[in-house]
Amino acid sequence: MSQPKTLFDKLWDAHVVKKSEGYPDVLFIDRHFIHEVTSPQAFDGLRKRGIPVFNPSRTTAVPDHNVPTLEQHLPIKEALSRHQVETLRKNTAEFGITLYDLGHPYQGIVHIIGPELGLTLPGMTIVCGDSHTSTHGAFGNIAFGIGTSEVEQVLSTQCILQYRPKTMRIEINGTLGKGVVAKDIILYVISKISASGATGYFVEYAGDAIRNLSMEARMTICNMSIEMGARGGLIAPDETTFNYIKGRKFAPQGAEFDRQVEAWKKLKTDEGATYDAVLKYDAADIAPMITYGTNPGMGIKVMDRIPTVEELKDVTEQASFKKSLEYMGLEPGSQLLGKAVDYVFIGSCTNARIEDLRAVASLVKGRKKAENVEVWVVPGSKQVEEQARKEGLDKVFEEAGFQLRQPGCSACLGMNEDKIPAGKYCISTSNRNFEGRQGPKSRTFLASPLSAAAAAITGKVTDVRSLV
Repeated sequence: MSQPKTLFDKLWDAHVVKKSEGYPDVLFIDRHFIHEVTSPQAFDGLRKRGIPVFNPSRTTAVPDHNVPTLEQHLPIKEALSRHQVETLRKNTAEFGITLYDLGHPYQGIVHIIGPELGLTLPGMTIVCGDSHTSTHGAFGNIAFGIGTSEVEQVLSTQCILQYRPKTMRIEINGTLGKGVVAKDIILYVISKISASGATGYFVEYAGDAIRNLSMEARMTICNMSIEMGARGGLIAPDETTFNYIKGRKFAPQGAEFDRQVEAWKKLKTDEGATYDAVLKYDAADIAPMITYGTNPGMGIKVMDRIPTVEELKDVTEQASFKKSLEYMGLEPGSQLLGKAVDYVFIGSCTNARIEDLRAVASLVKGRKKAENVEVWVVPGSKQVEEQARKEGLDKVFEEAGFQLRQPGCSACLGMNEDKIPAGKYCISTSNRNFEGRQGPKSRTFLASPLSAAAAAITGKVTDVRSLV
């Protein structure tokens, strides 16, 4: 009788090409995504060594970080951004890699286009030179971010050197309360275990609260595995997964799809398999969440108050806690509820899918944004943008005074024109609230799309349950 295995162990073992004691494993990579920021040096490395891309058909490229979200038909204004996007065009043409460029109907944020095109499938290994590659783990695969030298490894060999991480199971059971969505679940977990609580682990999310989530919600959860230090996160595939994949552009079709589904059904953790760590939470304890500090672990339930220095569990955190609140202009022990905000950003690879936009539209329909707030809604892809317009969500946003932009990473990170001005407060559906992440000296509160929409309407931090 073979030893029971976790889903992670099954996937990892199926992709190990070579194993040597004391060395990293050589892992085969099924799907490689690249964008304009972390790929240029990798291509230069190939040129210097005079070698081709080993298997161009397994790599897909898209510009997303440096692209403007207005007037994408015009040349990019920022010189560095323009140069990076042009370099991606040149490199992909030279090495024979598929590029979904600006204006292409499949362009969008790299972690949003993979799933929606059916390029992301269960049982795969997936990498990209971007930490939020863990998003793809929602389909029951091993997906993680890599550095530029590793991008070169994958381009040249379709393999990567990796030490095997430990395994962690995070189980959430029970029923979610009113106004609580996937983003709240993951912010809640990170607030419990801290921004480094899963360092060295690959996390499997399980339990009926996870099972009951849509694919788009599962992607939100896996996306932020990185924010607790994990190497990645995954969820075993099920009927929800198969229904999502069916009929997508590059997914298997017809009889081949049915054959694949039979194989995918076996992708689950065996009864009796052990993990290096197991955490369990009750869905009923999760409320709409918001961060108050400068790392994603500094989160509270929206109706709670910011802790005081004395309440910190770890004494070593005191100095960084004080520095963080000083940067944010907040007082220990105070409440965030009612705090005025200047910007609301709805977008990023965490929350820019059609379900996110629908949720926002359902809350703001017939309402107007507060006068003191500027609201940007940035769809995660051209397909999401097109669907939103088809459903008339653009009209709902327009009437509410929200600006619907074109796809890109936008204000998630200060790498393009969409920056939050210094000292201003932004409620953001993105994944990171580091100092200056959304622009120099900008201040970020992370929250769900529903909570962001509530703040847009009221002009301040609001418990969305009062509006639902």
